[in-house]
Amino acid sequence: MEQYFLATQKMEQEVMFPSLLRGVFPQQEGAAPVAGGHTDLYERYQLLKAIKPVVERGLASVTDQSLTGTDGNTDASSDDNDTMDAQLEERLSHHLAGLQQVLTHLTRDTNALTRRYSQILEQISPSEGQPSW
Repeated sequence: MEQYFLATQKMEQEVMFPSLLRGVFPQQEGAAPVAGGHTDLYERYQLLKAIKPVVERGLASVTDQSLTGTDGNTDASSDDNDTMDAQLEERLSHHLAGLQQVLTHLTRDTNALTRRYSQILEQISPSEGQPSW
């Protein structure tokens, strides 16, 4: 989770002119562009920026629910509670694994976008050894 937030923070700090990403399509390093991948990096940048507050709010709401969510059902048998707990643990584990995969994918996309933006800036900026006039 922390890696995702660090990657988005770095992207937000480095990408000063997102319009430079228009018409630039993502591709994996050493591979051809993805067929059917019609979104350019500008659209991905907008999506990644939009996802970040949703992830932050989602985390806050999960934390709030866990603090206020107490179980008032005391007349159920302990066997039923144990079965319910095992099912809940299994479901939670499944969802956490899915969340980890999504966050890993988003982090990778964010880092790739930031790297590509840096490459674009290097291509359009004058060389260090040449005068800028």
